Amino acid sequence: MPEGNGITSLMDDDALDPTDNPRDLAESLSRAIGERYLTYALSTIMHRALPDARDGLKPVHRRILYAMRRLRLSSGGGFLKSAKISGDTMGDFHPHGDAAIYDAMARLAQDFTIRYPLVDGQGNFGNIDGDNPAASRYTEARMTIMSEALLQGLDENAVDFRPNYDGRLMEPSVLPASYPNLLANGSSGIAVGMATNIPPHNIAELISACLHLIKSPNAVDDTLLQYVPGPDFPTGGVIVEPAENIANAYRTGRGSIRLRARWTVEDLGRGQWQVVVTEIPYQVQKSKLVERIAELIQTKKVPILGDVRDESADDIRLILEPKSKNVDPDVLMNALFRNSDLETRFSLNMNVLIDGVTPKVCSLKEVLRAFLDFRRDVLIRRSRHRMAKIDNRLEVLEGYLIAFLNLDRVIDIIRYDDDPKAALMFENWSTAHQATIARAMDEADYVSPLAAGAALPPLVEDPDAVVPDWLSDEEQKIPRRYEGREDGLSDVQAEAILNMRLRALRRLEELELVNERDKLMEERAGLVDLLESEDLQWNRIGDELKEVKKAFGKNHPRGNRLTTFAEAGEAEEVPLEAMIEREPITVVCSQMGWIRAMTGHIDLGRELKFKDGDGPRFIFHAETTDKLLVFGSNGRFYTLSAAGLPGGRGMGEPVRLMVDLPNDVEIVDLFIHRPDGKLLLASDAGDGFVVLEQDVVAQTKAGKQALNVKAPVRAKVCKPVDGDHVAVVGENRKVLVFALDELPEMGRGKGVRMQKYKDGGLSDARTFTLADGLSWLDPAGRTRTETDLGEWIGKRAGTGRMAPRGFPRDNKFN
Repeated sequence: MPEGNGITSLMDDDALDPTDNPRDLAESLSRAIGERYLTYALSTIMHRALPDARDGLKPVHRRILYAMRRLRLSSGGGFLKSAKISGDTMGDFHPHGDAAIYDAMARLAQDFTIRYPLVDGQGNFGNIDGDNPAASRYTEARMTIMSEALLQGLDENAVDFRPNYDGRLMEPSVLPASYPNLLANGSSGIAVGMATNIPPHNIAELISACLHLIKSPNAVDDTLLQYVPGPDFPTGGVIVEPAENIANAYRTGRGSIRLRARWTVEDLGRGQWQVVVTEIPYQVQKSKLVERIAELIQTKKVPILGDVRDESADDIRLILEPKSKNVDPDVLMNALFRNSDLETRFSLNMNVLIDGVTPKVCSLKEVLRAFLDFRRDVLIRRSRHRMAKIDNRLEVLEGYLIAFLNLDRVIDIIRYDDDPKAALMFENWSTAHQATIARAMDEADYVSPLAAGAALPPLVEDPDAVVPDWLSDEEQKIPRRYEGREDGLSDVQAEAILNMRLRALRRLEELELVNERDKLMEERAGLVDLLESEDLQWNRIGDELKEVKKAFGKNHPRGNRLTTFAEAGEAEEVPLEAMIEREPITVVCSQMGWIRAMTGHIDLGRELKFKDGDGPRFIFHAETTDKLLVFGSNGRFYTLSAAGLPGGRGMGEPVRLMVDLPNDVEIVDLFIHRPDGKLLLASDAGDGFVVLEQDVVAQTKAGKQALNVKAPVRAKVCKPVDGDHVAVVGENRKVLVFALDELPEMGRGKGVRMQKYKDGGLSDARTFTLADGLSWLDPAGRTRTETDLGEWIGKRAGTGRMAPRGFPRDNKFN
């Protein structure tokens, strides 16, 4: 085998040692698999599925926005091809599929998916019907002001940076986020062993809650709900979840929120009306919703609904037409809420990464607290960064001011010295400054403010710094930095003087430098106070949040609350019959079990069409509000809705497809359900009992077992109970009549023996009134009644006597 093959390595003496214990090898393998799976799980949790509580973003979204910033795609600038954006993101920061990156970016641009879009898309970025965005080469994008607010302060050392996947570039580990984006836009994801599902909220309400939390750090979640009453979905809708359930969900971080579509009744005149749906629940695709409602109409699960139309353009407009103007709109909508996605439940699970590391299911207060603490860190880091910039600028300004005070000497050094930078750094400028003051006092036309005794700028507080004697007592209290050289210039100052333009040597420039120095000193003093006072820090954070609220609140196009609240009310369970318009029909079922409903009550003797080899078996008049009972030879009852039967234009549909009737089971009987009726059930073994019809109505397609039979015994008889006696005839043509009260009334069972047989079994049975006699049809089709039945009357379980003369040859009472 070639060298390096895995099989060869396993066959090496060093690879397999006969003394190795197989158990040790198994433990090593399990440990190795466990370590690798743990690595995968942590990667999924921290770098893919769960958002960061600080900026509310997952790594892919954060990298997309940072890549767009590097491409300078500001909200007021031009658009760029999405393929370029996803390509740069993939090549520089996110080494995954470009299709996945583009899908993530497209989601940030969909105003029906995200409450405050972070990407401004140009082109087809999908729609609420569920259509996918166009290919990335056809669309363009740029940032929105919302995404710019997330990136604000990135150049001011507000957050930590880390190397990208190949170490070439640096990327932010988190964005500064000037507003609570996690709750504003929400997030969802499935990790390993955990998941998250956070709904979007109104940003003005969130900031109001943050301001309250700043004033009252010990505020409880219930108090915060006065500012954040619940989610605010981008598609609007109406939240009908009770307030106590919402409060418990925000308190624990888990729960569900019931959301309904927004609808109104539109008057069409002359008593006609229609329902117009203008907002649908969050994350429901409109096209699938329309398909589902159309299916409800076709299957007649909501019989009072006549039609559905989609008249949507830019706004949603679904038309629901009732079958009758007498229908109550609330009844119609409650039926649709129960059977379609016009009402959904949003499962809230606020599982987030605290500080980007620890996954935790947080309450509303904990999420807002994490954001506020992060904003304080950002404020401190930005303030320190700004102070460093000010110190650097003040150091440069000091050099400029010294140059202005000693301009002639500086020019001489630059013109004649071989190393002007070193000469500037080691020159004793205090002596030169005294000479400059004396010379300036002799000049009458212009006196420099510096030459008149203006203070030089302070830099870094250094109590050991050397202060010139010629400065006033007040000026001597201001420490200065000379980096070990008495009255010399620093490297930065010398470099700045050498790079100074000649046009900057004009007299007015000197005044501008003094003004700039004074402003920077004032700003620096404010930053020092800010860094030393926690109260000032929270005040500054509150002011910044108020500015964000002003920008993105009511003045923003999507600033107003879109989702409202209402009480669901007690929706009465309206029976199906009450929703069905009562109409006459004729039920037809063939010998092969194909069933249909003819409109109206037709002549039962009329010739109908059936499939080849098939013919009629059951035909009777009914109404659309009726329930039909199907009794199978397996002893089970199945329930059909007359309103749900297929129309009579075709051959109908097999009953076996409408209920779970096995192929080896025959239909014994099909009839209209009588709620107050009783049935006589019997098997071909001669066992039977009486059952209430209301006890055999099935609620599922699987049916309901009534008569227990075991092969080869099969159910044989199902007849309505009407009378006081039972007549039974066996295959041996023996008839037995006994009192009905000898049969037990049961809900389910095998029954009791009705007639005893030596050979064969039961052929037919029925109930009748003894005083009226027992009737049957003779071979000529004439009704014959036998009133003198004393010869056949006996006790239950007897053998009986031979049937009377003229009894049908098929042994049926008919």
